Amino acid sequence: MDSSSAFELARTDGVGQAALAAAGEISAVELLDAAITRVEATRSLNAVITDLFDRGRSQAAALDASGVLRNGRAGPLTGVPFLLKDLGAALAGTREAMGSRALRDHISAESAWTVDRYLDAGLVVFGKTNTPEWGNHCTTEPLLFGPTVNPWSAVVTPGGSSGGSAAAVAAGVVPAASGGDGTGSIRVPASCCGVVGLKPRRGRSSFAPDGGHGLEGLVNSHALTRTVRDSAALLDIIAGSAPGDPYSAAVPAFSFLDAAARTPAAQRILIATSSPFPTDRIDPEVVSAVEAAGRVLESLGHHLTPGAPTIDADAVTDAVAVLHTVSNAQLHDLARAHLGRAPREDEFEPSTWVMIREGFTTTGLAYAGAISDIHAQTRRFAAGMAGHDVLLVPTLLTGPPPYGLLNQPRGTTRAFFDVEFATTGWTALANVTGWAAISLPLGQTRDGLPIGVQLMAPDETILLSLAGQLEQAVPWATRTPARWVGATAAK
Repeated sequence: MDSSSAFELARTDGVGQAALAAAGEISAVELLDAAITRVEATRSLNAVITDLFDRGRSQAAALDASGVLRNGRAGPLTGVPFLLKDLGAALAGTREAMGSRALRDHISAESAWTVDRYLDAGLVVFGKTNTPEWGNHCTTEPLLFGPTVNPWSAVVTPGGSSGGSAAAVAAGVVPAASGGDGTGSIRVPASCCGVVGLKPRRGRSSFAPDGGHGLEGLVNSHALTRTVRDSAALLDIIAGSAPGDPYSAAVPAFSFLDAAARTPAAQRILIATSSPFPTDRIDPEVVSAVEAAGRVLESLGHHLTPGAPTIDADAVTDAVAVLHTVSNAQLHDLARAHLGRAPREDEFEPSTWVMIREGFTTTGLAYAGAISDIHAQTRRFAAGMAGHDVLLVPTLLTGPPPYGLLNQPRGTTRAFFDVEFATTGWTALANVTGWAAISLPLGQTRDGLPIGVQLMAPDETILLSLAGQLEQAVPWATRTPARWVGATAAK
């Protein structure tokens, strides 16, 4: 396959690429070689930080030799090249640095349950994407690997912590890449890079084999995609629980891929353009994007009402900060075990070190109180949504932020999250409540940068159905950034 064909293939989503392979029009090896060509053409983005090309070729060749692509047993994403976020998506025998200089040589001993599910479904893993240290930042500019470039503009962040995955998808390197979300780490980069980012509901997938949850239930794993159907197909792959999981989500009546293609019944949607957290301002262009999405949903037969559930912003921010300090102290122990010595301060990002030091002195009482506050605010949020099915809000309160804003130490962890939440707004509320949330690239700034609009609901099924409707009504797949892979290669 020549390079022009490889770049043209970038316009086909994952389900489409798998269909080509199942029809015998292309092999898994050819799909992978095309993706590798696109990786090489976009090295300046610094999205892919670990190449696993040889393992990918071995896997693709085995798929071709097995005949699974030609005998009718292929799944909707079999043979599709796929990238793993270098955090929370461990692949046995490969480096998982997690954006940390203290873990630059860390090798995963076993694969994450979700990664095994990806491989069982025939996704061809061939690399890992950039992420900030331990996922602490809603921007991707770690000192270890350097910043990832947003394909839309080199002066704004691609978001984080799944910024490498979002940039790779936005640029056309791959149709989908894995991500994780603790306060917005899938949806923030989706908004910044103009792609689809779904955070599943709590318990939808498993944290096996290492843990039962992340950040006391705040963290969820999924992916960044360009199309809604790819997001749905990937969720079908990782949905479920492993033996011994502490909790799980109810299995829907039909697949998520089917949900994305279904026309939903009329939904009662609450729409808000304000922020639940203190902030200086919300960009008028963001407000306009949310309002425009509301008008489209009304035209599709849904019922919109202005308003929003309220929460105690101080209680939420304090609780999230406490949970992060303890998590960072735990990760410090991981670094100690890996290095065989106490890590040095200069082996961590300055903001990480603040969280680590606070974690050493966080009391059990404070930790238990944070968990209680999270649960209390979840109930308050749910009560505020009574009589409504879905919440429509901004993903970010601004367009894509500049570099150097969301990764700086602020003296305390609480002050760090005050700055983050003043920019991200609603994203953390989906993590706190355990609700599903999806960011869709429905708006643009006057400069042509993407603006994400966010839908939240207790379950993913209705979100995917609504997202599928919006994708048909306001198509975004033809929008490509300045550093789209074909344009980048031509320079």
